[in-house]
Amino acid sequence: MLGSLGPVRVERVLLASPRGFCAGVEMAIKALAWMVRVFPAPVYCYHEIVHNQRVVERFRALGVVFVDDISEVPEGAPVMLSAHGSAPEVVESAIGAGGYVVDAVCPLVTKVHHEVKIRAGQGYRIVYVGHEGHEEAVGTMAVAPSSIELVETPEDVAALPDDDRPVALLAQTTLSHREWSGVVDAARSRFPALWQPGRSDLCFATTNRQSALLVLAERCEAIVVIGSANSSNTMALAHLATDAGCPRVLRVNDPSELPDDLDGVVGVTAGASAPDGLVLGVLERLAPRAGIEEIRVVDEEEYFPPPRHLRELLGAIGGFLAGGLGTPGDRRADLQDRDLAASDVLRSLAAR
Repeated sequence: MLGSLGPVRVERVLLASPRGFCAGVEMAIKALAWMVRVFPAPVYCYHEIVHNQRVVERFRALGVVFVDDISEVPEGAPVMLSAHGSAPEVVESAIGAGGYVVDAVCPLVTKVHHEVKIRAGQGYRIVYVGHEGHEEAVGTMAVAPSSIELVETPEDVAALPDDDRPVALLAQTTLSHREWSGVVDAARSRFPALWQPGRSDLCFATTNRQSALLVLAERCEAIVVIGSANSSNTMALAHLATDAGCPRVLRVNDPSELPDDLDGVVGVTAGASAPDGLVLGVLERLAPRAGIEEIRVVDEEEYFPPPRHLRELLGAIGGFLAGGLGTPGDRRADLQDRDLAASDVLRSLAAR
């Protein structure tokens, strides 16, 4: 419920699909929820588990301590490493501290880490397209720091020093195609023998949400993008809506940040780390007079299982843990993970 907030009452809402949680975020949130259920507080998490204020606040209230330096985790304490990926030395340090360690890195980020390691070992100079200071970029570049250079713009590519090594081009998974395309064109022009992976590094979920947004932008007077300002894919959605010519684009954390003067046809989407509950709250506050039309561009069926160490734990405690997460107690939790939505897990945790 929205408390004292009244409805905005726009004419119609176009709701993007897909929107909200991606497979990597689903995996990471459920993994941290299981750790909260199994271990006494505090449970530690290296960096924010995902880039969403409301999700992070929910876990903090349950005793999760988020740290930006792995040395802040007490020896022997349980710790989760975030979905954005961690530097190899961070993983080694966490394991060396003797606590239970779960690495919730998104498999798509793991793929890029593997590509960096292989290409660096083959003597390549790696040009990495990403955002300076973003956790994913920091972790990826730490895989082979002497072989990798960060670029964000075509101008950055032009400014790279000359080098005789072969060049490989890799990318932060959450980049938008708008951010990527100009840089890759510049890199191909400067390095004609450029190596790129056969399968794009860009996250399918990011691409799908942008495709749905572009359909909305053609029909809307305003677009609401739900998600946090430190979420790369959320901000990419907001920038894309503006570039597509939508007259008004609003990025909000939750329904309380919606203005009262919205009217006409309003599009709604959510970044890959925004829970479904926030979307429902925004729709309730918008209260469209002519209803909600879902604009579906693709069905996402991707699923990432829990991290390996957590799967082993789930198998050991089985039905006990499943019952604690709202699934039937006589069924194995690890086998039911696919059927369990992370948004439902968050709601069950709030109700404890």
